[in-house]
Amino acid sequence: MSWRSFDKPTPPAIGFLELSSIARGIEATDAMLKAADVLLVLARTICSGKYMVLVAGEVQDIEASVAAGVAIGKECTIDQFIIPNVHPAVFPAVSSSGMFRGSGAIGIIESFSVASLIEAIDQIAKAALVEVVECRLAMALGGKAYVVFTGDVDAVQYSIDAGAEVVKKRGLLVNQVVIPNPRKELFDTLI
Repeated sequence: MSWRSFDKPTPPAIGFLELSSIARGIEATDAMLKAADVLLVLARTICSGKYMVLVAGEVQDIEASVAAGVAIGKECTIDQFIIPNVHPAVFPAVSSSGMFRGSGAIGIIESFSVASLIEAIDQIAKAALVEVVECRLAMALGGKAYVVFTGDVDAVQYSIDAGAEVVKKRGLLVNQVVIPNPRKELFDTLI
């Protein structure tokens, strides 16, 4: 039975693949979708001529899907991951469909990698009570990615430490910033 037939607010796992070739990325996406019962969350070109694909579903389906993508991607595979028990806040963040209410502090993590940033978002959301506002994934950013989130100062600091650690371990952290009590005008620029 498909995970899509259950009444679940979000799929339990996600898998991601980043490739250096657009053509191979499209071919890998097709293989990923054919390999298992997964939902295509996003598949698109990103700066600097790369391709990314994100799928969601049951852990075993995600494992099979990502394995199929890597088998097709071969030497064009730049990065990959699987996150079981993914936090529901990851989905609106990567689809830019989150709502921003603007309160407390702002946290920002900037990465050289889309994959490490999505993994960081999962940790940010799990670490403390924060609202993930938006993330930008390599479009008009020279291949970099960043996430913006808000909450009380302590929660934002705790979450930024947790999320930045994921990116630091991979050597891909550009910067991390906590802005306590930002002015309203700054919040307005983040909508």
